[in-house]
Amino acid sequence: MKKIYLSVKANSILCNYLTSLGYEIKYINTKGIVADPVSSHPDMFMCKLGVSDSSPIYYGQHSSLGSSYPKDIIYNCCGTGKFFIHNLKYTCSDLKLMADSLGMILINVNQGYTKCSTVIVDEYSIITYDQGMARECEKYRSKGLETLLVSPGNIVLDGYNTGFIGGCSGRVGSQIIFNGNLTLHPDFHKIKAFIENRNLQCIWFPEYPLTDIGSIISTCEEE
Repeated sequence: MKKIYLSVKANSILCNYLTSLGYEIKYINTKGIVADPVSSHPDMFMCKLGVSDSSPIYYGQHSSLGSSYPKDIIYNCCGTGKFFIHNLKYTCSDLKLMADSLGMILINVNQGYTKCSTVIVDEYSIITYDQGMARECEKYRSKGLETLLVSPGNIVLDGYNTGFIGGCSGRVGSQIIFNGNLTLHPDFHKIKAFIENRNLQCIWFPEYPLTDIGSIISTCEEE
C-alpha cells in the first residue's frame, strides 16, 4: 500500500489531491515531544533516504527526541539517495550509519533543520534558501550535486516568523508537490524551471499560501 506521512494540520485540498493519486495518508500528531508548532511534522520523526516510494525510511525513536535544539533535529536530515546532508555532529548515530551503509556521500553543514530547509528534487538536485548549505553543497558539484539557492521566507508556519521551503514540499512519484501557492514565492519561475528541467512535474495549490507542514513523505514500505 502506498502511504504518505503528513501533518494532521495539512490543508484538505492537499490531502484530497494525494488520495486521488492512490495514497493512504498516515497523519502525524504528537504533543510534548518536540515544540508544539512542529509536533505534527513528519520530518521531525523520520528520515527518508531517497526520492522514490521504495526508498528506505529511518523511523526515529520518540524517546530520543527533545523539545529544543539540538535534541529536536537528530532525524531532520536531507537524504537524496546519493547525498546525506546534515549537521553531522547532531545526527542520530544509527541514522548516520544507515546512510553510510547505503553508500551515500555525507555532507556536513551548520544547518540542523536540513530537511525543513531543502526541497529534494532528485538524487543529484536540491533547492534551499540556506546560503551556508548551498556553499557546502557547491563543493560537491564535481560529484554531480546541483543546488538552486532561493530567497528565504515567504512561507507560513504558525508560531514562527517564517516556515521553510523544504517543509512545505515533497516528492511524490514524478511530482514535486508544494503545499500552497508557489506562484507567490519571489523565485517561482526559477523553482519551476529547475524542477521541470529534470523531467518532473511541479504541483501547487493557488487556494492558500505556502505553508510549512514538515514535508510530504511518501513510501510503499510497511513501518
